[in-house]
This record gives sequence, structure tokens and C-alpha cells, in this order.
Amino acid sequence: MDEMSLAPRLAVLRALAHEEHVTRVAEVVGLPQPTVSRWLAAIGDELGAPIVERAGRGVRLTRAGRLLAEAAERSMAVLEAGWRSAAEEVDPERGQVVLGFLHMLGRSLVPELVRGFRTAHPHVRFRLVQNSRQVVLDALARGDIDLALVAPPPVAPEFEAVLLHEQELVLVVPAGHRLAGRAGVRLAELADEDFVVLEHGYGLRQITDDLCAEAGFVPRVTFEGQEMETVRGLVGAGLGVALLTRAEVVAAPDVVELPITPRATRTFALAWRAGIPLPPAVVAFRGHAEERIPR
Repeated sequence: MDEMSLAPRLAVLRALAHEEHVTRVAEVVGLPQPTVSRWLAAIGDELGAPIVERAGRGVRLTRAGRLLAEAAERSMAVLEAGWRSAAEEVDPERGQVVLGFLHMLGRSLVPELVRGFRTAHPHVRFRLVQNSRQVVLDALARGDIDLALVAPPPVAPEFEAVLLHEQELVLVVPAGHRLAGRAGVRLAELADEDFVVLEHGYGLRQITDDLCAEAGFVPRVTFEGQEMETVRGLVGAGLGVALLTRAEVVAAPDVVELPITPRATRTFALAWRAGIPLPPAVVAFRGHAEERIPR
């Protein structure tokens, strides 16, 4: 019996495991008794052996029938759990938000956003995915995550995005560097410097490469890392200069942050797949992020 024929009969098979009486089974599943009897006979015919046998005024499952009824019990339990999950998914108060974001945003911004949202929506669940910009956007394109908080904003037509926040970029140099006492630095002055950068795939690496190209040179990369604080530490060790955002805490004494002329920034955006309806909980969180992130 193929799945299209068997699927509607799962409730009958499960009820049989508990009732073992055709009339009561019919009452449980809300079908006429003759229909239930025909279905049981059809399953037995297709199987090649009866699944019920007479037992007084009722019926009793055969061994084959018991195996089918137990399988129906498991199948219905999975289906019901899936139904509950789907119902929660479309409920703005009980759905799930899968948010992808850059590593450095996990220190303060994302926890603050989630905490603020859950104050008003305490039953919404979150799954948080941290990685590089490109990995996060790849996950968004596959539908593995609902929203991506990245910089710079994606430009591919498969995404929609709202600009949320702008951060100033600064030049970070070792404390004893020749430029350390300057009030500002033009990027063109850095053509002969060694650079410490993030790896390809990170948004700040793309921004660094683009800014240096606009200034007329390709940065001479000596070290690559995956965390801004690692890059900052390598600069403090005298291994090069870097373009970073300002330190969230007081900068370490072994580095100096200098403004860039002309002013350079990176812009964060919240992105989602274009043309794909978002669950209500995700839409609600997107609205929350737009309102709460400082512009």
C-alpha cells in the first residue's frame, strides 16, 4: 500500500492500538463504522494478511496489525509535534528567530537586542549563528537563517536590507609608530605600511581593500586574523597597522587610534531573502531592531 493510501488511515491504526473495537475506533476518528471496517480490510488485503481478528464482540490486532499500529502511533506523534512547531512558527509570540551576525556583534549589540525583544515577547525562541560576513550571507541565501546582521550591506538582488547603524573607522598603529602623534591620517600615506587585516570573507577586510584601492594602492598584508581584537593585539606588537572600528573599551596603551581623512565608516544592515515571506516573529524582531539600533 503506497503512502497516499496509508496516510489517511494512520489515525485509525493508532486508535486500534488503544480501543480494539471498531465502533469505538470509528467514534474516536469521527468516521462511519462501515468506512473504518473497509479501511481495515483494505489494509489487510494489501498487506496479504489480516491486521485484526474477531475477539468476542470486539476485534484484536494480529501481530502484523500490532506492528502497523505501533508505527502509526510513532508517525502520528511526529506529525503532531511538527504541527505544533509549525503553529508556533507562525505565531508572533511563540515562533523562532534564526539570526546570523558577525563575531564582534555578539559582545553587546546582539545580546541587547535579544534581551529587549524578549521583554515584550518572552516566548519567542532564538537560534544565533556567528561567523564571517560571507558565511552568514551564504547561510541566509540557503534559508538556514532568517536574518543577517552584517557590514557592509549586501548588494546582491537576492537580498533585501535595511541600513541600521554606521561606525567610524580609525587607523590603529603601534604606540611608537611614526604616525602615532598625528591628529589625522590620509590613507594614501599608508601605501608603504605593513597591514594586519581580517581574512577574506570578513566585511572589514572588504572595506579595507576597497578603501586602499580608492587611495591608489593595494595593502601589503603581513598578517591575517579572524577577530578584531586579535588584529588589534598584533598591531600593538608592532607587526603592522590596521583599519578597525574604535575599541569598545579604552584602547590598550600599546596602540593609538587615529582618525582617517577623509572620514571612513562601515555601515551595518539587517538583511533577509528578497521575495520570501518571513514568519511573524521574525518580522516583529526586524521591526524591533530597526527601532532600537542607534542610527
